[in-house]
Amino acid sequence: MNFNKKLAVAVSGAVLLMAGQVALADSATDIVDALVAKGVLTEEEGKLITKGHTSKTKVTPVLKEKDKNFTIESPNGENSISLTGRVHFDGRFYDYNQDDGTNAAVSSVGADTFDIRRARIGIKYKFGKYYSGEVTANTVGTSSDVLDVGYLDVAWFEQAKFRFGQFKMPFSLEQLTSSNNIGFIERSFVDSFIPAKERGAQVFGEPVPGTTYALAISNGLGATGSTFGAGSELDNRVDDKDIIGRVTVNFAELMKNKEAVFHIGGAFSVGDSPVGSGFGTFRTEARGATYFTAPVLSSTTTLDKTLDRKRFNLEFAAATGPFKIQTQYVKVDHSFQTTNAAIDADIKTFYVEGLWALTGEKHADRYKAGAFGGIKPNKEFDASTFTGGAWELGARYSSLDASDFSQTALTATAGNVTAGTGFTRVKGYTLGVKFLPNMNTRFMLDYVGTDFENPVGAAVAAGGITVNGKPETQEKALMFRTQFMF
Repeated sequence: MNFNKKLAVAVSGAVLLMAGQVALADSATDIVDALVAKGVLTEEEGKLITKGHTSKTKVTPVLKEKDKNFTIESPNGENSISLTGRVHFDGRFYDYNQDDGTNAAVSSVGADTFDIRRARIGIKYKFGKYYSGEVTANTVGTSSDVLDVGYLDVAWFEQAKFRFGQFKMPFSLEQLTSSNNIGFIERSFVDSFIPAKERGAQVFGEPVPGTTYALAISNGLGATGSTFGAGSELDNRVDDKDIIGRVTVNFAELMKNKEAVFHIGGAFSVGDSPVGSGFGTFRTEARGATYFTAPVLSSTTTLDKTLDRKRFNLEFAAATGPFKIQTQYVKVDHSFQTTNAAIDADIKTFYVEGLWALTGEKHADRYKAGAFGGIKPNKEFDASTFTGGAWELGARYSSLDASDFSQTALTATAGNVTAGTGFTRVKGYTLGVKFLPNMNTRFMLDYVGTDFENPVGAAVAAGGITVNGKPETQEKALMFRTQFMF
């Protein structure tokens, strides 16, 4: 058969096929490609026919759906982009005595409130074989908090990947678990004293399945960047960068057991902070009272202008079937010089929590690369029969000890130290229940109790804190969350 006859056969076949099955091909070019594949046309003849035309199937992106999230992907799978987002709507109700209209020292701390805790929108992207990342913006908060995360991953080497930008530092299991997937509405006391989202660079990987490592360098001043104070770049001028590292082992995975998790991890962070920063946030787990105000240091021309800070973390998690237990212990060591003495003050905090998926979801299915993801209900909720969805109960105990900050040399209002006030020890109790109609929606209800101990300073006659002008030694709160994420 000569070329003209082949061309006639090809065109006739294309016309008939396009007339009867338009949905099977994007253009006549694709049909010619199919005829080449069948041997009706040679590659040279196919190129001659399609000269000046491009097959749509080679450039048209593919829309994929996974876990109710849509991704636009190139046909070869090397380039993709997907939209991400979350909205956390909270209600918080406290048992503090309310203002009676005669108290001049009214505080917003004890006020019941509805709150948009988080509202974020972002994209995840992948291009080429080795490059991927994420950019997410906050739509609530201050102007300095607009960027939540923004980073690029470079995976030239599978076991030694690189990350650059603003991202979660490799330190805490609780923090590395997304706020979409944490066991309770708020994280524990531990989370106020760890490196979280910061700007820097990281190398990380999984040497063998079941083990992870990460080593990062960061500014050490959180996600708002390196500026501390009006217009001053003290982090760049007087502060060494923070070095942060973490290693984890899941012994269950090493033993090829996919039904359980036996996770052990350790992390460290070493660096300096400008004087006046670096002590952490002393706020209850219900986002209520600030139970301790740390001493304020001011620099002088004769003293060191930095605060040496070392942080250490030990973490453990075990899960089998629907049960999971998790705990962390964090110690923060602060060393600095005052006009009175050289100070070495530690903060020690930990939590232990247990979760039980009443509907049988396995926590091992949530675990990957040294952290936990979200729960996927065994069966989605069906409103017509009122069946399905995932139910989970949880309990947590946590504590914090900052009693080193009550030592005389530290709290005395003298030299370049302004005394701290409040309570240096605190204990928290949380009971929670959550319902997931599907993996993109959560309804949560938590009861959070907090006991304050070891008062220092002059907040009231015997030390401690006040809310609405009245001394308080405990806080009780009822919290709920309606959450949607994709």
